[in-house]
Order: sequence, then C-alpha cells, then structure tokens
Amino acid sequence: MSMKGLSACGRGGVMGLVLFGLAALGGCVRMGQDYHTPKEDDQPVAWQKAADAREKRSRGFTGPATVDVSWWQQWHDPVLNRLVDRLSRDNLDIRQAATRVLQARGQLKVVAAEGVPSLNWAGSYTWTQQSRKGFLTLAQPAPGSNLQYEQYANIGSVSWDMDVFGRIRRLVEAGKARVDEQQAYARGIALARLADFVEAYLRLRAVQAQIGLTERHQALVRHDLALVLARQKEGAANDLEVAQARGQVEQTDSALPPLRDMQAVLINTMGVMLDLPPRALEEELMPVQPQLDVPVSVGVDVPSSLAQRRPDIMVADARLHAATAEVGAAKAAFYPDINLAGNLGTQSLSAGDFFMPAAKYFTLGPTVNVPIFEGGRLRGTLALKKAEQQEAALAYRQTVLNAWRDVDDAITRLAQLQLRYQHVTGLVQQNRKAYRAARLQYEDGAVPFLEVDRAESMLLSSQVTLADLRMETTLAAVSLYRALGGGWQPVLAATEQRMTADAGDGKDGKGTR
Repeated sequence: MSMKGLSACGRGGVMGLVLFGLAALGGCVRMGQDYHTPKEDDQPVAWQKAADAREKRSRGFTGPATVDVSWWQQWHDPVLNRLVDRLSRDNLDIRQAATRVLQARGQLKVVAAEGVPSLNWAGSYTWTQQSRKGFLTLAQPAPGSNLQYEQYANIGSVSWDMDVFGRIRRLVEAGKARVDEQQAYARGIALARLADFVEAYLRLRAVQAQIGLTERHQALVRHDLALVLARQKEGAANDLEVAQARGQVEQTDSALPPLRDMQAVLINTMGVMLDLPPRALEEELMPVQPQLDVPVSVGVDVPSSLAQRRPDIMVADARLHAATAEVGAAKAAFYPDINLAGNLGTQSLSAGDFFMPAAKYFTLGPTVNVPIFEGGRLRGTLALKKAEQQEAALAYRQTVLNAWRDVDDAITRLAQLQLRYQHVTGLVQQNRKAYRAARLQYEDGAVPFLEVDRAESMLLSSQVTLADLRMETTLAAVSLYRALGGGWQPVLAATEQRMTADAGDGKDGKGTR
C-alpha cells in the first residue's frame, strides 16, 4: 500500500475512533437529574378515621376496599347505564380531550426526530449562460469560447445530531411527560363529565319524585277542599276553613311549575352532554323512575392509591416530570453540540458522464458548535427552567393535599347525610301518623280544619325534605367517587375505541366522510 493510501486510511481510522468514542459518550452522558415521583411521608392513617363513630350507626359505610371504577352500576338502573355508555362514546368534551393526547404525541415525534439521523436525496439539472461582462472578464476568456454549459447533480445527504450531552434526550423525556399530562387531563375530563352526568340524572329523578309527591298532595288537598265544602253545606264548616282549604290547593298547584321547569332544564343538560339537540331525551327520560338511593357501600382504598387514580395528581406529576427534564436540557445547552453530516452523489457537465465513477463525490465530517457568548441567554433559560421546576413541585404538593382533603370531606359529608336521612325518615313517619289522626278528628268534628292544614303542611314539607336528602346523599356518594378518582377508566376506554373506529372508517365526529 502506498504512503498516500496509508495516510488516508489512518485519517479515516482516527476519525472512526473519534466518532465511536463520541457516540459511546453520547449514550451515557445526560445532563440534569433523573425524575422520580415525590413521596409524601405524611399520608393520613385512614380515610374514615373522622367518620368511624358515625358510620357505625349509618345506613351505609365506607371501607378500605378497592374503588369501584364502574360505580354508577351499583344502582342497577338500566336507563342510567345505557346513558353512561352513550356518554362514553358521544360526549364532545371527552373526545376533544382525547384529541389533545394525539396532538401531544405528534409533537413528541417532532422533538424525537431531532435525535434520529435524517436522510435526504436531491437531483438537479441547470443550464448556465455566463456573462462576457461579468467575473469571467477578469479571466479573459478566449475569443469564441462557449460560455454556455449544463450541469447534472445527484446528491444524497445524511445528518445526525449526536446529542453527546443529552439535550435532545431530555427534550424527548419532557415531551413524553407532556403526553402523560394530556392523558391525565383527558382522564380528568372524563371523570368530571361522568360525575356531572350522573349528578344531573340523580337530580332529575329527585325532581320527578317531588313532582309525584306534589301531584299526590294535590289530589289530597282537592279532596280535603271537597270535604270542607260538603261540611259547609251542612253548617259544620265556616268560611275561614273553606279559605284555608282553597289556600292549600293554590299553594300546592303553585309548586308544580318550577319543578317541571327544572325537569326540562335537566333533560336538556343531559342531552347536550350526549351531543343531542334540546328535548331529544324527553321520550326516554320523562317516564318516571324510582328515585335512586345511596349505594350500600363505597370502597375508598388507601391514601397511597390516589396517585394511580386521581387525574389531577397525574397531571401535576407529569408537569413536574416535564419541568425536571427541561432543566436537564437547559444544562446540556451549555456544552458543545456535535453534528455529523455527509454527502454522497455525482456531478457532471454531461448527461453521458453522469453515472461514470469519475463523476462521484462525497463529503463526511462532524460540525462542532461551541456556545462561547450568548449574552446571558443560556443562564437565563436555566434560571427560568429551575423556577418552573420549583413551581411544579409546589403545585404537586398542593394537589396531593387538596386530594386528601377532598376525600376526607366527602367521607364525612356522606356519613352525616346518612345519619340525617335516618332521622328525617322517622320524621315523615310521625308526620304521616299526625295527619291521619288530625283528619279523623276533623271528620268527627273534634278539631277545626286548621289542624288538618297544619298536619298536611308538615307532612308534605318532611316528604319533600326526605326526597331532597335522598338526592343529596346520592350526590355525596358521587362526590366521593369523584374525589377518589374512580370512573374515568371505562369511560375513556370507550371514547378511545370510538375514535379509533371513526379514524379507521375515515369519518369525522358526526360520522360524515
């Protein structure tokens, strides 16, 4: 081998060793800290500690069982179950949140592409007419020389940012955390819309129960009015008693319009959540169903499990992860950036020589960019990212504390409402006995109608209070499930399945191509 060949071989070998060393270095060097989810050492001992004494006397109970992620099915209401299935597929808020996950994944691919070698090809043809009065005048071209020529080029280029100090890898890590953040956000939207929908359904059934109570009371007071009028003809009742009976009828009649208005509002609210126009659900929801009661039991698991279920904690964790990775990327920006680039192709002034071995050319070599003076930009960026990381850490801590508080408050509220429900149930029973006794005494002429009027008012008031309290108790159970973070799992899974099916069929949100 000639000395020239040896020299070229030596240069290539040295360059290969250098590039191999840089690649190996790039595989292990990564600036910044690796992220680990913070551990909270002051977790509450038990969720139900403050409510244990009350729970022993309440109708329901909470316990350390696993949280039921399909908790609405505990009511065994086929209408509710069917509507929740439709919510999972059709709610626009949930579907929009799911599309943000797709956007975050697309952005991640853009960031990750910076660390992957890029390969491009370009082919060109140019025809050139040189000027006799231009730069060629300096070279004094021979008279009659041809100043026209063609050039053919075929170029393949490759470029790779070796990411020696891990800047791109940290940005990719931050991008993955942003995807996790959007996934957690979508879970939060799914949970919120599920809870809102079930609450609207529970309120609707409570309003319908109140309408039923009012209509039954309406029939009762009309019967009482007829009784008073009959006694007036016999001379056993005076005008005051007749006025009181008519007043009861008017008062009962006036209670129905606002209840029916609320019924229509709730039906439309649920329709919008199912991507339906107003009144679309009337046929399905107008048939009155029994008012739902609180589930027999609510499993609350243990405090440490909240981070695996509650979406807002997941969002805070992902944001802290992304902020930590971005600090590492900001640190890596202080170090040199090495980009390996190469070109391989052919160039020729004649189409016939285009593929000749002599027409080929290539270039290969690294480019090293060293930040020397940036006017404080790098230091400012690092300070900014560190401050954002500190803010995210504080926000994570605050989110966890708020989650613990929400669960504890929801458990206590549910226990208190259950106890009050028991007492009001007893009150309704006593008021019903009092009304029956007053009515019998009035028919016997032992008491004036005013006593019947009072007994009726107390009975209706306690019955309405019981219906309201039953609704509040079931709503408290929903609030507890919302605080525990259970329910988004099957809802979001159904939404993603619907979106995947639509994408496969080439359809948009309304099923049109």
